[in-house]
Amino acid sequence: MPKNVANISLSSFDDIFSTDESRNVEKIQQISISELHHFKDHPFKVLDDEAMQRTVESVAQFGVLAPLIARPREEGGYEIISGHRRQHAAELAGLKTLPVIVRNMDDDQAVIQMVDSNLQREHILPSERAFAYKMKLEAIKRTAGRPSKNVSQIGTQKRSDQIMAEEMGESRNQIQRFIRFTNLIPELLDLVDQKKISFNPAVELSYLADSEQQDFLEAMQDTQNAPSLSQAQRIKKLSQEGQCSYEAIFDIMGEEKKAEMDRVTIKNDVLRKYFPKSYTPKQVEDTILKLLEKWQKKRQRSQER
Repeated sequence: MPKNVANISLSSFDDIFSTDESRNVEKIQQISISELHHFKDHPFKVLDDEAMQRTVESVAQFGVLAPLIARPREEGGYEIISGHRRQHAAELAGLKTLPVIVRNMDDDQAVIQMVDSNLQREHILPSERAFAYKMKLEAIKRTAGRPSKNVSQIGTQKRSDQIMAEEMGESRNQIQRFIRFTNLIPELLDLVDQKKISFNPAVELSYLADSEQQDFLEAMQDTQNAPSLSQAQRIKKLSQEGQCSYEAIFDIMGEEKKAEMDRVTIKNDVLRKYFPKSYTPKQVEDTILKLLEKWQKKRQRSQER
């Protein structure tokens, strides 16, 4: 045998048949649930609701099919970037380990990926979107502020909120309006999440000082009225003029809205029980008007006696 043959090293099966791309594919590790920790200031709520119960049932039957994404922590264990709901469901289902892709990321990279992955969810509360947008925008600003070897010093750079707007498919104005919600006190933010305060009035109320927001909350509860956009704008103006007190807010919130004064609504299922199923909406309306005319004439005759 020639001497140089002895120095030939045989390649492994994987080296022969794998590409550079496949060798770089991230590995999925099985990591103990006890080693997985929530992301700091995670803005997305993990609720024990009906949707979570369905997730728990699925995890108990099939396991966690999509791996979590996490990064190593300096103090040990891993910080979850994506998969907080899956981790909670697995914990409730009694699993001990979870499939995880571990990535080394700095704080800003982790924030951006955490926000982007969670914003893919179907249902996101306004409060969740508000704090997520704020966290991502601050991370983009810090990232954009770092010098880069690949960025020319000549020319103009895009604003951070413009970069974010293009990534999110939102307008800059809409992103800033959502971020305004982070200035609302928790009680008012909960009412926005519950759809008891509409989006546009909530944006106006976010300009009030915390003490003024507390006064507004009391006035809203005392009058049992939700603010219209016009009312919220007037209350904001009072704040800007230094005249925003509980009494002033109560006077505005106590006003009857013209639309409510001019409209009477009767639900269709309430009306339908008094009419044949074959009646059209026009026939129902005509019948109601005729009955009201008879009632009015009868009432007038009784008053004349």
